[in-house]
Amino acid sequence: MNEKRDEAILAVRTLLEYLEGGEAGREGLTETPERVVSSWEQIFQGYGMNPKAVLDSTFNAEGYDGIVLLRDIEFHSTCEHHLLPFNGRAHIAYIPTERIVGISKLARILDLHSRRLQNQERITKGVADDLENELQPMGTAVIIEATHSCMQCRGVMKQNAIMTTSAMRGVFFDNSEARTELMQLIRSAPLSR
Repeated sequence: MNEKRDEAILAVRTLLEYLEGGEAGREGLTETPERVVSSWEQIFQGYGMNPKAVLDSTFNAEGYDGIVLLRDIEFHSTCEHHLLPFNGRAHIAYIPTERIVGISKLARILDLHSRRLQNQERITKGVADDLENELQPMGTAVIIEATHSCMQCRGVMKQNAIMTTSAMRGVFFDNSEARTELMQLIRSAPLSR
């Protein structure tokens, strides 16, 4: 076993003993440290991902110069301040110049950023930065709406608050008509399933 992983398991065991008042040996907690570390390896897999590798395959845009939007992408992340989850949905858009990217790559670049200890602002900026760097589009827009457990189960305890962050770049920042069209596309009725 990896030495750092063993240390992480021991650290979780110590936290459990703290929470349980020194008694973390009951049956339900016996394997918890290993389970926690295994779950963290999946939850925080974004640290092992590279934006260039995620956005590695692009395609000729064939003259397409309209908005490309993937909306309502669900995501889960973990607040770096309290180690509590936050989740919601993201809308990611760009207007290509010469290259487009497969739509699953937009969801994957969101996962790359959200599967780390994070704040919502950094996820929003990071996704926009990566799309700009790799595609050089005419414009990039990232809008994220999320609820945060750190506000729901502790502190101010506001259950229905939704935090929205956005990054508008290029024509989405400079041109109000492009921004308006994007917002209309985001608000349009979902496809019937």
